[in-house]
Amino acid sequence: MDISSYVLLSHEQALQRRLDVTANNMANTSTVGFKREKPVFHEYVEQSGDAAVPTARATSYVLDYGAIHDTGMGAFQPTGNPMDVMIEGPGYLNVATPDGGTGYTRAGFVKVLPSGDLATAGGERLLDPAGKPITVPPDQLATLSIASDGSIMGASGPLGRLAVTVFADETSVSPRGDGMMAGSGGRILAATEVTLTTGGVEGSNVQPIVETSAMIDILRSYQSSQRMTQAMDDMRKSAIERLGRVA
Repeated sequence: MDISSYVLLSHEQALQRRLDVTANNMANTSTVGFKREKPVFHEYVEQSGDAAVPTARATSYVLDYGAIHDTGMGAFQPTGNPMDVMIEGPGYLNVATPDGGTGYTRAGFVKVLPSGDLATAGGERLLDPAGKPITVPPDQLATLSIASDGSIMGASGPLGRLAVTVFADETSVSPRGDGMMAGSGGRILAATEVTLTTGGVEGSNVQPIVETSAMIDILRSYQSSQRMTQAMDDMRKSAIERLGRVA
C-alpha cells in the first residue's frame, strides 16, 4: 500500500468517527439534558526525506483527537413537577456514584427517596457543595421547594443546597451512560452564581436537521474518497500494463 492509500484510509477512519458521533447525537434527540458531541481532528504531518520532489516530502494525515460537547442550552420542557430543575447556563448537578465518587448530570429530574434523600430519576443521590446527600425530614415534605440558587426550602427554612459544578475544559467531561457524566478539575459554583428554573427540565440540544445534514455530508465525502481510491487503482493497473508491454 502506497502513501496515498494510507492518507485516504486515515480520512475514511475520520469519516467513520464523525458518523458514529452523529448517529449517537441522533439517538439522543429526546434524552433530557443531553449535549450533542462534536468530533475534533488534528492534522498529523509526516516528513519524508527520500521523496523525489521536495514539496512531496510532507504527508498530511487525519488524527482523531477526541470529541467535545456543545454546551449550548436545550429547550425548557415543563414537567408539572415543581421539584424538577433546569440549570440556566453552564454546569452540572453533582451526583453520588456507586463507587463513592461524584458524577455529573444535566437531567434535572428530582425526587425524594424513602430515606428522605434527594435523588435523580434513576435513584442516584444528589449532593450538596460539601459532597454530602441532602436529606429532607418527613415533616418537611409537604412544603418542599427549590429556590433559584439551588437551595432546598422547607417550612422551617433552608435544608441544604444543590451543588452545581462547572468545568473550564469541557473535554475533561465524558459520558458514563444514563445521562451521567464523569469529569475532573471542576469548580462548584457559589449560590450567587447559580440560576435554576423549576417546574421542568432541559431538553436535548440536538437539532435533527443539523445532524441529518451532517450525515449526508459524511456520505458524500466517503463516496468521494472511494472514487479517488478507484482512480488510483486504475492508474496502477494502467502503469503495470504499460510496463508489461515494454518488457
